[in-house]
Amino acid sequence: MPDGTITAERSRLERPAPANLTPSGGRPRSRGTRLVRYALMGGAAGLLVVGGGWYWLTGGRYISTTDSYVQANVLALATDVSGVVDAIPVREGAHVKTGEVLFRLDPLKFQLAVDQARAAVEQTRLDLEGLKADYLQSQRNQAARQAQVQADQATYQRYAELVKTRAVPQQQYDDARYKLQADEAQLGSAQAQVKSALARLDGNPDLPITESPAYKTALAKLGEAQREMNHAVVRAPYDGVVTQVSKLQVGQYVPAGTAAFGLVGDDEFWVAVQPKETELTFARPGDPATVTVDAYPGITWHGVIESIAPATDQQFSLLPAENSSGNWVKVVQRVPVRVTLLAIKGAPPLSSGMSAEVTIDTGHKRTLADLF
Repeated sequence: MPDGTITAERSRLERPAPANLTPSGGRPRSRGTRLVRYALMGGAAGLLVVGGGWYWLTGGRYISTTDSYVQANVLALATDVSGVVDAIPVREGAHVKTGEVLFRLDPLKFQLAVDQARAAVEQTRLDLEGLKADYLQSQRNQAARQAQVQADQATYQRYAELVKTRAVPQQQYDDARYKLQADEAQLGSAQAQVKSALARLDGNPDLPITESPAYKTALAKLGEAQREMNHAVVRAPYDGVVTQVSKLQVGQYVPAGTAAFGLVGDDEFWVAVQPKETELTFARPGDPATVTVDAYPGITWHGVIESIAPATDQQFSLLPAENSSGNWVKVVQRVPVRVTLLAIKGAPPLSSGMSAEVTIDTGHKRTLADLF
């Protein structure tokens, strides 16, 4: 290649690029475009800062959980007496009021027991009256024996003086002495009878019959028989709906303590919440809450914290964790919280065990001072 051509090409390459071209050879970027880009980047960062600050300031106020269940008073009906089922006046799903009869056992054996106990009370009263009469009779018998002994003593002493002067025969004196000894023995027997009669009267012959331990024992047996007869009729302890009634049949023998069927209360519902212990820092009884039930997603119930358990679930476990061996593993504990639901007019019926989501408003507000 000629030298002139090489020199011209080198001059062209070493010539500076025009000021209006970018290093990559594209179109030139305007200053306004760069400002917009910087503004967007700064705005995004600002939004992140503001959003993060707002999230932190509002954080710690609400406690939310989806692992909750609706609870109600649920009772497996039973009675502490045994018997044969005589009648079941309720049917499955029936709404019952407090005191309404749910089922009854055959009352015959219970009535017989009451009659027998009542007769035992009357017999005890008669026996106590007889004991009082026996006590008075034994007292009179003792007094008579005492008088006889005194007479025998006087006769014996008189004969003892006369026998010395042979005014009476020796045999008559001996008869008087033997008679005194015999009557003294009978006096001792009479005294023992008085003590025995007094002991049967509990040491107080003037004690009213109704205050006697024997009479009170008979009354207690009568009361127990009446209690068993009353418990042969099972009544609703609260308003609710009966369920699983078919488990009990007329004519079935029910041992004492056997669960018959169920009763679910329908006038009080609550939600069993078990939040983490770290979420309960500012929660207190009385804090409001909102509850949604999975079965009714469009309805919101309002509630209030009724109580916060004084112990975690682990404390009630059959096998609580034992960390004294040195194998320490720290696990966030769950603390049961009871949120009572407020009634909503026209709301659909709730069932115990339904899944629910709960949000508790503790009312706590963070401030920037908490950062320092």
